[in-house]
Amino acid sequence: MSTASTSAGRRPRIAAFFDLDKTIIAKSSTLAFSRPFFDQGLINRRTVLKSSYAQFMFLLTAADHDQVERLRKHVTDMCTGWDVEQVKSIVHETLYDIVDPLVFAEAADLIAGHKARGHDVVIISASGIEMVEPIGQMLGVDHSIASRMRIEDGKYSGDVEFYCYGTEKVTAMNELAERQGYDLSQCFAYSDSITDLPMLEAVGHPTAVNPDRGLRKQASTHGWPVLSFTRPISMRDRLPAKSGTTVAASAAVGVGALAAGALTYTVLQRKRR
Repeated sequence: MSTASTSAGRRPRIAAFFDLDKTIIAKSSTLAFSRPFFDQGLINRRTVLKSSYAQFMFLLTAADHDQVERLRKHVTDMCTGWDVEQVKSIVHETLYDIVDPLVFAEAADLIAGHKARGHDVVIISASGIEMVEPIGQMLGVDHSIASRMRIEDGKYSGDVEFYCYGTEKVTAMNELAERQGYDLSQCFAYSDSITDLPMLEAVGHPTAVNPDRGLRKQASTHGWPVLSFTRPISMRDRLPAKSGTTVAASAAVGVGALAAGALTYTVLQRKRR
């Protein structure tokens, strides 16, 4: 566990690190954009069907190392040669239609609760930065860390420059903690997958969310809290906010959301005593 140094007499900064897929949103963030990519001519019908099958298997099964590797290969093969600016434009134009209905209401409450307590919120995901960063902006998080593909002449080369997965997530967390002054021993982390065990072990307050079998076993062994998120719901329907307003900023003025977040954290703290 890495602990960022703080000045004498100064309280350390605290962050909450969230995995994205099946933790904040109910699907794979990358595969969720298959339809708009098809509509814009980036992929064909066969690839859409293959992506739909991959999404189905992603939802049904635990995301073990082999599955994550197959998903990574599928995605890198799919987008090799794509124009980067076109991808960014598609994601920007379809973000709210595609992702907004997938956000777990419970995750939005947790994010609001952390923000209300003065914590930074960080999304850290193996999905591509072109998807993760706009989703993070929509949710009002402070930092987004994600995988990056190598870009040559404005197009994806097919090679991965940084794969934000496994122990690489911890490396990125340590680097961010050093820059921002976080004390990881007082930070929080949330994930659904056993592949994120290093990330959860790197903080003082790990929580398993919708855990797969492997992570549920580890959570039981370590005495970690386990949360079940079951309500993906459009934030625009849930809160009286325009689509351009971030979820976290909207939730900050929603008494119900803040109360739910505060109640959840009270329960978590009691479990840890």
